Amino acid sequence: MGADREEAEARLLAARQALRAGVDRSRALGRALARDAARVEGIRARLPAMEASARPIRAPPEALAAAGRDIDRALGPAAAVLKVFDAVHGLEAALLARGSLAGDLPGYLAVLAQLEAALRLLADNCGLAAQWLADIVAYLGERDLADPRFVADLTEQLERLKKDHSAGLDAGLLAAALGILEAEFRRLLAEHSAPLAMKEPDSSSLASVVPSRIPASVVHKLSLILDRLAANGRLDRCSAAYADARGDTVGASLRALGLDYLKETSEDAQALSPSVERWGRHLEFAVHHLLEAERKLCVAVFERRPEAMPSCFAEIAARAGILDFLKFGRALADTRKDPIKLLRLLDVFDSLNKLRLDFNRLFGGKACAEIQSRTRELVKVVVDGSVEIFEELLVQVELQRNMPPPVDGGVPRLVSFVAKYCNQLLVEPYRSVLTQVITIHRSWRKEAFDDKMLVDAVLNIVRTLEINFETWSKAYGDTTLSCLFMMNIHWHFFKHLKGTKLGELLGDAWLREHEQYKDYFSAVFLRESWGTLAPLLSREGLIMFSKGQATARDLVKQRLKSFNANFDEMFQKQSTWVISDRDLQQKTCHLVVQAIVPVYRSFMQNYGPLVEQDISSSKYVKYSAEDLDKMLNTLFLPKPGRPRRAGSFQIKHSGDKITSAMTGLYRSASTLK
Repeated sequence: MGADREEAEARLLAARQALRAGVDRSRALGRALARDAARVEGIRARLPAMEASARPIRAPPEALAAAGRDIDRALGPAAAVLKVFDAVHGLEAALLARGSLAGDLPGYLAVLAQLEAALRLLADNCGLAAQWLADIVAYLGERDLADPRFVADLTEQLERLKKDHSAGLDAGLLAAALGILEAEFRRLLAEHSAPLAMKEPDSSSLASVVPSRIPASVVHKLSLILDRLAANGRLDRCSAAYADARGDTVGASLRALGLDYLKETSEDAQALSPSVERWGRHLEFAVHHLLEAERKLCVAVFERRPEAMPSCFAEIAARAGILDFLKFGRALADTRKDPIKLLRLLDVFDSLNKLRLDFNRLFGGKACAEIQSRTRELVKVVVDGSVEIFEELLVQVELQRNMPPPVDGGVPRLVSFVAKYCNQLLVEPYRSVLTQVITIHRSWRKEAFDDKMLVDAVLNIVRTLEINFETWSKAYGDTTLSCLFMMNIHWHFFKHLKGTKLGELLGDAWLREHEQYKDYFSAVFLRESWGTLAPLLSREGLIMFSKGQATARDLVKQRLKSFNANFDEMFQKQSTWVISDRDLQQKTCHLVVQAIVPVYRSFMQNYGPLVEQDISSSKYVKYSAEDLDKMLNTLFLPKPGRPRRAGSFQIKHSGDKITSAMTGLYRSASTLK
């Protein structure tokens, strides 16, 4: 009995524990259900859509069988597009690895070509595949073969795909690869575009300078890269990068020669004259060596894209400073007119003419229109300015006829200048250049011109200058000074034109005539001046009074007094006169000495003792023969710094204004070669 009770109590305790455990689990389940109620509601809300996705096709099998072939036909191209898309992303590693570009450019370009081909295929077929899929979806929707929500969702996705198929298919891979390729293009240019390190000790050294050339292998790489970048719409960026690199290189090479003078401005052509020779030499070097080499390089780099080469080379030439050279020439052409400016303008024309064919070849395209226009303008103002000055030379020589001659009787600067200047115009290179310039100018006016006409024009200037001599000589109040002046001028012409081209054209008879005029005026000068002193030392009367010493002494005193007075007056006056030529000065002094000193020495030897014994002898015997010799040999020497007239050459400008075009012909004449 007791055993049964214990057993019943044990079962009761177990039941109670089981019941409690069940209650606890029920409570936990209730709490979990309460927590998941919201999730359950969400799942319940999505059930219709999930059902539509899980079972979009609700048509009978026989209806679907009719659409099967069309569905398969649309899915085939879509699957092909997906395979190409996978291939595009398979190229990503090779295209984004910069090391592969530097080590194997052809290989990199081949991979890039694959990417471009794949993207073209995607661009051509993605839209078509999407359209076929859209047609099938529309077919299913129109025949109610699929859930409407499923159809609507597919339609939306396909419309977005058709709209965006042309962009973003490669996720920016092509742009990144092109950026790497462009960076390599710039790197190669920078690495092989160092300016030339050069100096200019003399003109011959420039001709020996050979521009550094980019290796052929690098040129080939640049051409390949440029071709691919151009094919992808980046030609302008490549051209700009190339022009920047090569233009700056050429410009830096030229600036190393010292081109600051190209920015000089002045109203005086002589201030720019020292730079003109350098300008011509530097321009020739820039065209023949630097720009010629750059054009060949440009042609090689743009071999696959020749249409872009002209504009790129034009930019290189502009950056190199070709327009600065033309501006310098224009600055010279804008200076005041004077004879030296004519020579400098001819220098400019000669330089441009020598480079004419090169300019036409290098800058002949539309891309170089500004260079062509500036060059034509410069040539025109140079031709017009040269002819204008040349045609006014004769007028200016005639105008000098009314100018007073030099007060010292020396050769006017105008005479010296014109003689040298005209001779220079008649020898090379100026003779042929001036003939060509005037011929061009006359052709614009439908007029003829030749070398003979140039010679005649220059000789006419010289003959007109000769006419001035007579007018100038008459301006002197002193006849002997007039003779000295004419002797100076005629000898100057004879000596300085003999053996020259101008003298050859004027002829031997013309030169001998000037020599004869020199001799004539020299004789008249001596007779009318120093020749009048010798008769003052006449012996007349002294023999008659040879036995009357006192009377003879008085006569000697009178004659010495008269001689001394006349000698002092003449010496003082003529000590300010000049014989410009050293040989003529010495010869004239010798003739003066011979006309006076022997007579004076003989007179003093014979009659000097009569006076020398007198207590007042110093009043009459002022000079010894040696004193006279020394004094007379100091006559007619040029005085430094003394102003000289008849040499203010002027050019008449527009508006009837006469302005000084040559402020001092001494300075102008010094610039003649």
